Amino acid sequence: MENYQITVRKNKEVRNFEVGEYLHHDGENCKFKVFEDGKFVASFEPDEHQFLHICQNPNGLDEAMLHLLADQIESHHPYGINDNIKKIKS
Repeated sequence: MENYQITVRKNKEVRNFEVGEYLHHDGENCKFKVFEDGKFVASFEPDEHQFLHICQNPNGLDEAMLHLLADQIESHHPYGINDNIKKIKS
């Protein structure tokens, strides 16, 4: 799968990230890896309800930024992560 771009806005700060999804992860590696300017900055793993949780944070991004990243990945996921919730709200 190709990586895709997301933009995260926090207060007046705007940052661009690239997200890679690893469909065939083995449960020991994180499913979503996030890069900024080509550098690995964070990764996320979905729980049993498909909500994303922080898996790795090697650059020490602040927690608010990590939550915004997770929200953006969930809302822009090309395969409908959390699709079960969208169906309930419809």
